[in-house]
Amino acid sequence: MNEFLLVIHRDLTSADAKPSPEQMQAAIKPFQDWIGGIAAQNKLVTPPKRWDSDGRVVKENNTVTNGPYAEIKESIGGMLIIRANDYDEAVEIAKGCPILQWGAKVEVRMAIVTA
Repeated sequence: MNEFLLVIHRDLTSADAKPSPEQMQAAIKPFQDWIGGIAAQNKLVTPPKRWDSDGRVVKENNTVTNGPYAEIKESIGGMLIIRANDYDEAVEIAKGCPILQWGAKVEVRMAIVTA
């Protein structure tokens, strides 16, 4: 099996960019169930972590800018690492993310193993 990084991106410009407390509460249980289902299949490598929406980017000549996605108004809402046989399986797992219904996107990346 391969390891895949799932990065949950939030669109900070959409109407749902700042969900209400009720929406947040409604999202918790389905998200926990989704993560629990991945873990029950022994495919959860690293549990999800939430990240702030600020961040910094260090560029050439040590230039530092605020907010990694300031230009495109997108933020990383969370990341987790899963196990899957291939991209197809990892994408199917990502499709189950309940946060997608609120305009989020899930990026899928496979770890490159070097010998």
